Amino acid sequence: MNKLSVIKIGGNVIDNSEKLHQFLLDFIALPGKKILVHGGGKIATELGDSLGVEAKMVEGRRITDIETLRIVTMVYAGLINKNMVAQLQAKGSNAIGLTGADGNIIRAVKRPVKEIDYGFVGDLDAASVASETLKNLLEAGLVPVLCAITHDGDSQLLNTNADTIASAVAVAMSGLYETSLIYCFEKRGVMKDIDDDSSLVQQIRSGEFEGLKQDGTVSGGMIPKLHNAFEAIKNGVNAVYIGKADELSQLDQQNFGTRLIR
Repeated sequence: MNKLSVIKIGGNVIDNSEKLHQFLLDFIALPGKKILVHGGGKIATELGDSLGVEAKMVEGRRITDIETLRIVTMVYAGLINKNMVAQLQAKGSNAIGLTGADGNIIRAVKRPVKEIDYGFVGDLDAASVASETLKNLLEAGLVPVLCAITHDGDSQLLNTNADTIASAVAVAMSGLYETSLIYCFEKRGVMKDIDDDSSLVQQIRSGEFEGLKQDGTVSGGMIPKLHNAFEAIKNGVNAVYIGKADELSQLDQQNFGTRLIR
Protein backbone atom coordinates (compact mmCIF):
# COMPACT_ATOMS: atom_id res chain seq x y z
CA MET A 1 0.00 0.00 0.00
CA ASN A 2 1.36 3.45 -0.97
CA LYS A 3 2.10 5.99 1.74
CA LEU A 4 0.15 9.20 2.31
CA SER A 5 0.88 12.07 4.70
CA VAL A 6 -1.97 14.35 5.81
CA ILE A 7 -0.36 17.46 7.29
CA LYS A 8 -2.13 20.19 9.21
CA ILE A 9 -0.38 23.55 9.45
CA GLY A 10 -1.14 26.06 12.19
CA GLY A 11 -1.48 29.82 12.18
CA ASN A 12 1.95 30.42 13.71
CA VAL A 13 3.47 29.37 10.37
CA ILE A 14 0.83 30.91 8.09
CA ASP A 15 1.33 34.31 9.75
CA ASN A 16 5.11 34.29 9.18
CA SER A 17 6.25 34.52 5.54
CA GLU A 18 9.77 33.20 6.24
CA LYS A 19 8.52 30.24 8.27
CA LEU A 20 5.87 29.47 5.64
CA HIS A 21 8.47 29.52 2.85
CA GLN A 22 10.68 27.01 4.68
CA PHE A 23 7.75 24.86 5.76
CA LEU A 24 6.54 24.53 2.17
CA LEU A 25 10.03 23.51 1.02
CA ASP A 26 10.12 20.84 3.74
CA PHE A 27 6.57 19.76 2.84
CA ILE A 28 7.49 19.31 -0.82
CA ALA A 29 10.60 17.31 0.12
CA LEU A 30 8.61 14.71 2.08
CA PRO A 31 8.44 11.40 0.18
CA GLY A 32 5.14 9.95 -0.96
CA LYS A 33 1.75 11.48 -1.58
CA LYS A 34 0.63 14.45 0.52
CA ILE A 35 -2.44 16.46 1.51
CA LEU A 36 -2.10 19.83 3.27
CA VAL A 37 -4.81 21.18 5.59
CA HIS A 38 -4.87 24.73 6.97
CA GLY A 39 -6.95 27.29 8.85
CA GLY A 40 -5.90 30.89 9.45
CA GLY A 41 -7.84 32.24 12.41
CA LYS A 42 -5.53 35.13 13.29
CA ILE A 43 -5.71 36.67 9.82
CA ALA A 44 -9.50 36.23 9.79
CA THR A 45 -9.72 38.00 13.15
CA GLU A 46 -7.54 40.89 11.93
CA LEU A 47 -9.63 41.33 8.76
CA GLY A 48 -12.83 41.18 10.80
CA ASP A 49 -11.53 43.89 13.15
CA SER A 50 -10.69 46.12 10.19
CA LEU A 51 -14.26 45.66 8.86
CA GLY A 52 -15.87 46.21 12.25
CA VAL A 53 -16.81 42.56 12.77
CA GLU A 54 -15.62 41.50 16.22
CA ALA A 55 -14.51 37.91 16.73
CA LYS A 56 -16.70 36.07 19.23
CA MET A 57 -15.01 33.15 21.01
CA VAL A 58 -16.34 30.64 23.56
CA GLU A 59 -13.74 28.37 25.20
CA GLY A 60 -11.37 29.02 22.31
CA ARG A 61 -13.95 28.20 19.63
CA ARG A 62 -15.12 30.79 17.13
CA ILE A 63 -18.79 31.69 16.92
CA THR A 64 -19.52 31.90 13.19
CA ASP A 65 -22.41 34.24 12.44
CA ILE A 66 -23.16 35.17 8.83
CA GLU A 67 -20.75 38.13 8.75
CA THR A 68 -17.98 36.01 10.27
CA LEU A 69 -18.69 33.24 7.76
CA ARG A 70 -18.17 35.70 4.92
CA ILE A 71 -14.84 36.79 6.40
CA VAL A 72 -13.46 33.31 7.11
CA THR A 73 -14.51 32.17 3.63
CA MET A 74 -12.66 35.10 2.06
CA VAL A 75 -9.57 34.49 4.20
CA TYR A 76 -9.38 30.69 4.32
CA ALA A 77 -10.67 29.76 0.86
CA GLY A 78 -9.29 32.87 -0.86
CA LEU A 79 -6.33 34.77 0.52
CA ILE A 80 -4.52 32.03 2.46
CA ASN A 81 -5.40 29.04 0.29
CA LYS A 82 -4.52 30.61 -3.04
CA ASN A 83 -1.37 32.25 -1.69
CA MET A 84 -0.21 28.85 -0.42
CA VAL A 85 -1.07 27.14 -3.71
CA ALA A 86 0.79 29.82 -5.68
CA GLN A 87 3.87 29.35 -3.50
CA LEU A 88 3.75 25.58 -3.91
CA GLN A 89 3.44 25.96 -7.69
CA ALA A 90 6.45 28.31 -7.70
CA LYS A 91 8.42 25.62 -5.85
CA GLY A 92 7.51 22.90 -8.34
CA SER A 93 4.60 21.25 -6.53
CA ASN A 94 1.42 20.87 -8.59
CA ALA A 95 -0.97 21.94 -5.83
CA ILE A 96 -4.72 22.45 -6.09
CA GLY A 97 -6.57 24.54 -3.51
CA LEU A 98 -9.98 23.31 -2.39
CA THR A 99 -12.86 23.95 -0.02
CA GLY A 100 -15.05 21.05 1.03
CA ALA A 101 -17.61 22.17 -1.55
CA ASP A 102 -15.20 21.70 -4.48
CA GLY A 103 -15.82 18.26 -5.91
CA ASN A 104 -18.07 17.63 -2.89
CA ILE A 105 -14.87 16.60 -1.12
CA ILE A 106 -16.01 17.35 2.45
CA ARG A 107 -19.69 17.52 3.37
CA ALA A 108 -20.48 18.62 6.90
CA VAL A 109 -23.55 18.95 9.11
CA LYS A 110 -24.34 22.28 10.77
CA ARG A 111 -23.65 21.95 14.48
CA PRO A 112 -26.93 21.67 16.39
CA VAL A 113 -27.74 24.37 18.94
CA LYS A 114 -27.41 23.10 22.52
CA GLU A 115 -26.09 25.27 25.35
CA ILE A 116 -24.21 27.41 22.78
CA ASP A 117 -25.18 28.44 19.26
CA TYR A 118 -21.94 28.23 17.29
CA GLY A 119 -23.66 29.50 14.15
CA PHE A 120 -22.46 28.30 10.75
CA VAL A 121 -20.03 25.69 12.07
CA GLY A 122 -19.79 22.27 10.46
CA ASP A 123 -19.32 18.91 12.16
CA LEU A 124 -17.98 15.84 10.36
CA ASP A 125 -18.73 12.13 10.48
CA ALA A 126 -17.27 9.00 8.91
CA ALA A 127 -19.03 9.60 5.59
CA SER A 128 -18.06 13.28 5.24
CA VAL A 129 -14.93 12.86 3.11
CA ALA A 130 -15.04 11.83 -0.57
CA SER A 131 -11.96 9.62 -0.38
CA GLU A 132 -12.17 8.35 -3.97
CA THR A 133 -12.21 11.91 -5.32
CA LEU A 134 -9.14 12.79 -3.27
CA LYS A 135 -7.48 9.58 -4.45
CA ASN A 136 -8.14 10.54 -8.08
CA LEU A 137 -6.47 13.91 -7.51
CA LEU A 138 -3.48 12.30 -5.80
CA GLU A 139 -3.08 9.68 -8.51
CA ALA A 140 -3.18 12.45 -11.12
CA GLY A 141 -0.09 13.95 -9.46
CA LEU A 142 -1.90 16.80 -7.70
CA VAL A 143 -1.32 17.94 -4.12
CA PRO A 144 -4.66 18.91 -2.49
CA VAL A 145 -4.52 21.94 -0.20
CA LEU A 146 -7.70 21.92 1.91
CA CYS A 147 -8.95 24.96 3.80
CA ALA A 148 -11.29 24.99 6.81
CA ILE A 149 -14.46 25.66 4.79
CA THR A 150 -16.90 22.81 4.13
CA HIS A 151 -20.53 22.65 2.93
CA ASP A 152 -23.75 20.88 3.82
CA GLY A 153 -24.78 19.76 0.32
CA ASP A 154 -27.69 22.22 0.32
CA SER A 155 -25.74 25.35 -0.74
CA GLN A 156 -24.63 26.39 2.75
CA LEU A 157 -20.91 26.89 3.44
CA LEU A 158 -19.71 26.02 6.95
CA ASN A 159 -16.67 26.89 9.05
CA THR A 160 -15.04 23.65 10.26
CA ASN A 161 -12.09 23.15 12.59
CA ALA A 162 -8.94 22.41 10.57
CA ASP A 163 -7.68 19.82 13.09
CA THR A 164 -10.98 17.98 12.70
CA ILE A 165 -10.75 18.13 8.91
CA ALA A 166 -7.21 16.74 8.95
CA SER A 167 -8.25 13.86 11.21
CA ALA A 168 -11.36 13.03 9.16
CA VAL A 169 -9.39 13.10 5.91
CA ALA A 170 -6.67 10.86 7.35
CA VAL A 171 -9.22 8.31 8.60
CA ALA A 172 -11.09 8.33 5.27
CA MET A 173 -7.88 7.83 3.27
CA SER A 174 -6.49 5.10 5.54
CA GLY A 175 -8.42 2.45 3.63
CA LEU A 176 -6.65 3.48 0.42
CA TYR A 177 -3.15 4.35 1.62
CA GLU A 178 -0.83 3.74 4.56
CA THR A 179 -1.73 7.06 6.12
CA SER A 180 0.09 9.23 8.66
CA LEU A 181 -1.44 12.34 10.23
CA ILE A 182 0.95 15.16 11.16
CA TYR A 183 -0.03 18.18 13.25
CA CYS A 184 2.48 21.02 12.92
CA PHE A 185 2.38 23.77 15.54
CA GLU A 186 4.72 25.97 17.61
CA LYS A 187 6.01 23.39 20.13
CA ARG A 188 8.30 20.40 19.53
CA GLY A 189 5.49 18.04 20.54
CA VAL A 190 4.12 16.80 23.87
CA MET A 191 6.45 18.17 26.56
CA LYS A 192 6.92 17.01 30.16
CA ASP A 193 7.75 20.65 30.93
CA ILE A 194 6.14 23.14 28.53
CA ASP A 195 9.03 25.59 29.10
CA ASP A 196 11.80 23.03 28.51
CA ASP A 197 12.40 22.06 24.88
CA SER A 198 14.56 19.13 25.97
CA SER A 199 11.63 17.45 27.78
CA LEU A 200 9.99 16.08 24.62
CA VAL A 201 7.93 12.91 25.01
CA GLN A 202 9.00 11.03 21.89
CA GLN A 203 6.30 8.33 21.81
CA ILE A 204 2.92 7.76 23.43
CA ARG A 205 0.84 4.59 23.18
CA SER A 206 -2.92 4.79 23.50
CA GLY A 207 -2.83 2.94 26.82
CA GLU A 208 -0.51 5.61 28.30
CA PHE A 209 -2.79 8.54 27.53
CA GLU A 210 -4.91 8.43 30.69
CA GLY A 211 -1.85 8.27 32.93
CA LEU A 212 -0.29 11.30 31.22
CA LYS A 213 -3.51 13.25 31.79
CA GLN A 214 -3.59 12.29 35.45
CA ASP A 215 0.03 13.27 36.14
CA GLY A 216 -0.40 16.59 34.31
CA THR A 217 2.01 15.89 31.44
CA VAL A 218 -0.92 16.37 29.07
CA SER A 219 -3.27 19.24 29.92
CA GLY A 220 -5.32 22.09 28.48
CA GLY A 221 -5.76 22.21 24.72
CA MET A 222 -3.44 19.24 24.18
CA ILE A 223 -6.03 16.85 25.69
CA PRO A 224 -8.62 17.13 22.87
CA LYS A 225 -5.82 17.12 20.28
CA LEU A 226 -4.46 13.82 21.60
CA HIS A 227 -7.96 12.40 22.07
CA ASN A 228 -8.73 13.07 18.40
CA ALA A 229 -5.34 11.67 17.40
CA PHE A 230 -5.91 8.35 19.17
CA GLU A 231 -9.43 8.16 17.72
CA ALA A 232 -7.84 8.50 14.26
CA ILE A 233 -5.40 5.68 15.05
CA LYS A 234 -8.26 3.50 16.33
CA ASN A 235 -10.03 4.10 13.01
CA GLY A 236 -7.19 3.05 10.72
CA VAL A 237 -4.56 5.81 10.64
CA ASN A 238 -1.08 4.29 10.86
CA ALA A 239 0.49 6.91 13.15
CA VAL A 240 -0.04 10.48 14.31
CA TYR A 241 2.77 12.97 14.86
CA ILE A 242 2.58 16.25 16.77
CA GLY A 243 5.57 18.53 16.37
CA LYS A 244 7.12 21.84 15.47
CA ALA A 245 6.63 23.03 11.90
CA ASP A 246 10.28 24.11 11.74
CA GLU A 247 11.36 20.48 12.25
CA LEU A 248 9.15 18.81 9.61
CA SER A 249 12.24 17.87 7.59
CA GLN A 250 13.11 15.37 10.34
CA LEU A 251 9.91 13.37 9.85
CA ASP A 252 11.43 10.99 7.31
CA GLN A 253 14.18 10.11 9.82
CA GLN A 254 11.54 9.25 12.47
CA ASN A 255 12.93 12.12 14.55
CA PHE A 256 9.99 14.52 14.49
CA GLY A 257 7.99 15.55 17.52
CA THR A 258 5.84 13.11 19.48
CA ARG A 259 4.69 9.93 17.73
CA LEU A 260 1.34 8.51 18.79
CA ILE A 261 0.75 4.83 18.10
CA ARG A 262 -1.79 2.13 18.92
